[in-house]
Amino acid sequence: MAKEWGYASHNGPDHWHELYPIAKGDNQSPIELHTKDIKYDPSLQPWAASYDPGSAKTILNNGKTCRVVFDDTYDRSMLRGGPLSAPYRLRQFHIHWGSADDHGSEHTVDGVKYAAELHMVHWNPKYGSFGEALKKPDGIAVVGLFLKIGHEKAEFQLLLDALDAIKTKGKEAPFTHFDPSCLFPACRDYWTYHGSFTTPPCEECIVWLLLKEPITVSSDQMAKLRSLFFSAENEPPVPMVDNWRPPQPQKGRVVRASFK
Repeated sequence: MAKEWGYASHNGPDHWHELYPIAKGDNQSPIELHTKDIKYDPSLQPWAASYDPGSAKTILNNGKTCRVVFDDTYDRSMLRGGPLSAPYRLRQFHIHWGSADDHGSEHTVDGVKYAAELHMVHWNPKYGSFGEALKKPDGIAVVGLFLKIGHEKAEFQLLLDALDAIKTKGKEAPFTHFDPSCLFPACRDYWTYHGSFTTPPCEECIVWLLLKEPITVSSDQMAKLRSLFFSAENEPPVPMVDNWRPPQPQKGRVVRASFK
């Protein structure tokens, strides 16, 4: 059986390149953002998401994170504008978080680590299928949201309330009538760059839109995420924490800002 990647010392991010050589490629994510080096690009458009709440299908514990899956068989829940040349379909979103509130995000901003980072994954339907889009440099668009600690976020609680049904690896439950745009911050300013998935196989096919303004969740809400397990029901319990990849070398890539 092939060694499965994960976040432990024996199979974590330092080892991923052994199975997936592209993990040492030139366009890997996440990266550290140094805002003094990021230039405003007036050509960057505002972005807009029009998500159909009826396209939300299930919530899943895949042994790495919790993932909410959407119907992407046609143009139902779409992301447009920003740095994108075409509309992209929402496929899923998932979250990365730490073992404590002071870390957990994958991207960092001027050295700041947030408590968590949520990724909304979209693909470019001109490529016909998600699998084909993975092979193209503009195949995937990911909106990244930072989560910081403060007051509770009611919209986030809808997601957290569903976690009890998917405590362990392999569990899946219905999760319907949810519009993920309720999670977006009020400010739509973003940074954008070309990068990769932050999990194996680490394909370099992503146009990133990282939102400047974090959303606020409570410490109790973060604790609920940490109540999930990496392990399956019949295995010794391993808490699902620190499922984040550290920043990768930028290697000359340019990060642009939609704002001054």
